[in-house]
Amino acid sequence: MIQKQHIWKRSTDVSMLSQLGNNSMLEYIGIEITRLGDDFLEGTMPVDQRTKQPFGILHGGASVVLAESLGSIAGYLCSEGEQKVVGVEINANHIKAVCDGIVKGVCKAIHLGRSHQVWQIDIYNAQEQLCCTSRLTTAILS
Repeated sequence: MIQKQHIWKRSTDVSMLSQLGNNSMLEYIGIEITRLGDDFLEGTMPVDQRTKQPFGILHGGASVVLAESLGSIAGYLCSEGEQKVVGVEINANHIKAVCDGIVKGVCKAIHLGRSHQVWQIDIYNAQEQLCCTSRLTTAILS
């Protein structure tokens, strides 16, 4: 991980970031941005009928949507001007099943380069147990 420091290049707050999800998948499945620190971004997602697989547990794809959403937003915050950020690769290791409640994703930078970024996104259940860990690589487009 990158040593703790203020990494964001754009000025924002949690309420402004929450609006980014309006009229998108984030709003549909209930992802909310909940915390913005100097070097991390957090968000939550409900485990309900929108995010569960048919067997009653959190769908791995929903976990990946949370991870990619947090990483893409964080990547955007590390860009400037008219630059755009897109995800180019993500992997996820699903460690523990979640049947209900809310999961929390915590996104931190591993690498912040001029053209690419790498983000670590860990997802925890209500008991703060690690349920999924992901890495997202993003590209910065000028």
